[in-house]
Amino acid sequence: MSTERSFDAVSLGILWDRLISVTNEIVQALVRTSFSTIARENYDLSCVLFDAKGRSIAQGTMSVPVFIGTAPQTMRHMLDAIPPESLKPGDVILTNDIWMGTGHLWDLNVMQPAFKDGRIVGFAMSISHLPDIGGRGFSTLNENMYEEGLQIPITRIVRAGEPNVELIELIRKNVRVSEQVIGDLMANIAATDVGCRQLVEFMDDYGIDDLVPLADAIIEQSEAAMRQSIAAVPDGVYRNEIKVEAFNEAVTLACAVQISGDRLMVDFEGTGPMVPFAINVPLCYTKAMAAYAIKALILPHVPNNAGSVTPVEVKAPAGCILNAVAPAATGARFMVGHFIAPLIFGAIAKVMPERVQADSGMTNIMNVIGRNPKGQEFTTLFFSAGGFGAMAGLDGLATTPSPSNMMVMPTETWEVLTGIRVLSRTLRADSGGAGEFRGGLGQEIAMRNDTRHALTVYAMGARTVFPALGSRDGKPGALRSYRVNGKDVQAQGRYDLKPGDHLHLLEAGGGGYGDPALRDRSAIAADIERGFVTLDAAKRDYGYVPVTPAH
Repeated sequence: MSTERSFDAVSLGILWDRLISVTNEIVQALVRTSFSTIARENYDLSCVLFDAKGRSIAQGTMSVPVFIGTAPQTMRHMLDAIPPESLKPGDVILTNDIWMGTGHLWDLNVMQPAFKDGRIVGFAMSISHLPDIGGRGFSTLNENMYEEGLQIPITRIVRAGEPNVELIELIRKNVRVSEQVIGDLMANIAATDVGCRQLVEFMDDYGIDDLVPLADAIIEQSEAAMRQSIAAVPDGVYRNEIKVEAFNEAVTLACAVQISGDRLMVDFEGTGPMVPFAINVPLCYTKAMAAYAIKALILPHVPNNAGSVTPVEVKAPAGCILNAVAPAATGARFMVGHFIAPLIFGAIAKVMPERVQADSGMTNIMNVIGRNPKGQEFTTLFFSAGGFGAMAGLDGLATTPSPSNMMVMPTETWEVLTGIRVLSRTLRADSGGAGEFRGGLGQEIAMRNDTRHALTVYAMGARTVFPALGSRDGKPGALRSYRVNGKDVQAQGRYDLKPGDHLHLLEAGGGGYGDPALRDRSAIAADIERGFVTLDAAKRDYGYVPVTPAH
């Protein structure tokens, strides 16, 4: 099999499934050995396999979309900095470089080469969000990258099986909750070790001496399918422009999607400039999010690998907020970067309206720092989500992360870890945008500081000014808002909560799809019965008149 450059469909399917099982084992190794809940509970991570040429061929099922897009870029930078011929068995490379990694310092990229018979046959990469990286902390408030934390260049964290003790201690001395940070670092190393070992076992089981021919088949099929789907879209240039909140101002995001035959280019010319807050987006993140949005629209089921992104070119003017340059602060880059997906969706809606999803309420993240009732220090993330946008034939799902897919930590785990009491979680009635297909509901979350200590909360919320827009005459969803002790506060900032203080989150709703007048009356009645829509809102948005029972 090692000398064949073609594979029948059945064999290729079997081999592909086995590769995915390997990547899923890498994910599970990372999750099971991680010290922080960010990886263990929230799955803010990705694990990717590469061939000997450094081309991505498979990734774990539970992987963050944007990491899948940044990992190949990071791999190229790593192999440029440390050539493959200089790598030895037992070497492990890492970096959190903003511009070569995932776009901010909190994501650790760890790579290990897989050796078989004394030569490199592939690579395993593990990426996870650390609980801390020093500096002022994970927030929107940092004004440059030097305030954000420790910058680790591309370097060996393990050399021929021997840990780089000096680097590990340097990291330990510069971070909060150092036990968790170092624990997660070691979990990433362990995960890549599992990946390399299982990749070689996979090759042994199927008599494969060289992974490149199999990688060629996987990548070529994906690229061919992607090009065919792009070619089915009418040639043209499709534009869109939206506004995104940037503290007390708004920033413009603009794009032109140019389709020419089987090639597609996304140009963000016209996008506004960088801002003096940590919401700037490096180009590596912009490219990854754009590739995700195009794939979701054009061919969502094609495997994620080098072939699925090759036909897509992305460019943005240097110095705009979607191509930030050093020393810009980028910690909360997701607050703007997540809007790349609805921006592109809005452009493509002009030619593929039946495929485009209405805007979503989006993922929401808070960084919380304090001590639990036992006096133990913690710094962790609280993930929540707005409603999913509706689509043709489908109501939006309630409280579903978008466009990223991190999981929500179970309430019991959160309370034990932090001592912050979750008083209630309820679906937010009337938050989903009206439409023939209703937008997904946001949620209301009430919490109380029961830690007996002061808490610092860094809020990083979007959709507080510009709601999730509907599609094809669908209505927008409700805005997101934050309240501290019953008072509305800005959703991007720092708040110090005393013991007993309350924090209340009202998550944004998803946009509706289609004319609300066309919504099935029985669906409206069911929404009212389940508490998704109030009777007053049904009358206002749908012209709904309840049926009076005959006497």
